[in-house]
Amino acid sequence: MEVHRKYTLSVAIMLVIANMIGTGVFTSLGYQVGPLPSGFVILVLWLVGGVVALSGAFTYAEIATTLKRSGGEYLYLSKIFHPALGFLSGWMSAVVGFAGAISAVAIAIGAYASEALGVPARLIAILAIIMVSVIHWFGVKTGGRAQTILTSVKLSLIAFFCLAPLFVVKESTGVNFIPKPGDLDLILSPGFAVSLVFVVYAYTGWNASAYIAGNLENPKRNLPLSLVAGTLIVVVVYLLLNAMFMYSASFNELAGQNDIGNVVAYKLFGEKAGFVFSGIFSVALLSTLSAMTIAGPRVTEAMGEDYGLLKSFTVKNKYQMPYLAILAQAAWAIFLVLVSSFKEIIQYISVSLSIFSMITVIGIFWLRKQHPDADAYKVPLYPVTPLIFASCTLWMIYYVAADDPKILVYSLSTLIPGYIVYLLAHRHNRKHSSSL
Repeated sequence: MEVHRKYTLSVAIMLVIANMIGTGVFTSLGYQVGPLPSGFVILVLWLVGGVVALSGAFTYAEIATTLKRSGGEYLYLSKIFHPALGFLSGWMSAVVGFAGAISAVAIAIGAYASEALGVPARLIAILAIIMVSVIHWFGVKTGGRAQTILTSVKLSLIAFFCLAPLFVVKESTGVNFIPKPGDLDLILSPGFAVSLVFVVYAYTGWNASAYIAGNLENPKRNLPLSLVAGTLIVVVVYLLLNAMFMYSASFNELAGQNDIGNVVAYKLFGEKAGFVFSGIFSVALLSTLSAMTIAGPRVTEAMGEDYGLLKSFTVKNKYQMPYLAILAQAAWAIFLVLVSSFKEIIQYISVSLSIFSMITVIGIFWLRKQHPDADAYKVPLYPVTPLIFASCTLWMIYYVAADDPKILVYSLSTLIPGYIVYLLAHRHNRKHSSSL
């Protein structure tokens, strides 16, 4: 039995890093070099994404240490604003944020590994989801060790890719990382805002350890540390990695490519070595899939604790894991693998989650009034920090909606079945309380 076992600070940091570093950084650049033909502007784009993520991490750290419970946006919005809003955010997290993201990562794993194994990509994707879910079935200790190992493999691979071009590339692509005339116009263009969607997706996960606040050792100290340290590490990694990608391969070679890692590996080391790296990439991406498998069930578990209709998701196995929540998440993710495309999932995830993250960050202004004397971590540079996050997110959503309105329609339409479930769950709670 692991009743008293908690996640350590190192596992929490690894959880944040693993949630963030996944398919996004190995796919996004191909969609950015077209509208933003400047190495400097693209690095600014990734830096802006990092500042937004850090602003969110600082704000979530105060919210989480004030409310002191696992559940993420579901808990925060329920307590700050209204249970219905919290329920909808939990619904969106479960259906899109975690299961959707897991399916996207699994599809990427399949795409990389199929070249090395000669097995259909979707079959590999499904097997990856099943395998990682089984690992986390066996409790915090087993899952935590697996998470640390997989994240270490991923970081080692990324460190290699950051350094290898310096020794292998004989002639650089000539991409200019110094600002030049016209760069400011690109930064202020709609193309920059739309490209930020892919960057936001790549940074998704900066709030990962907030979902396990109730299962974390010394959360007042370790939660802010894990959020901020994990995010800072990822910002540095993303800037270095994208610079090396552009240093190694030309914009024409990168444009529109979904597997940037493969493009660069084949360019640097040739076909045989690139073939090997395809397999290594797939193993490294298991870290992201694993991190989401840890955090996702905590949302449905928290919802089950508050709503009797969903109580089955709180049932735990002998390893103290909410196994039905894990099973439900895996089943939905497998379904999405079978019916969705990679690009559709990314855009859908970015906009859907950004809406609730923005509302949550804005909630800090209400939370401070509700808990003026809370013994919690305090956001630095308040109120500038949450305002940076909210304004940048709103700017991105506006231009995405203007560029492709159906993405916003899809995101909002997902809330309809969620609200129906909320009404049924709320009615169930009222009936149960009145019969007592």
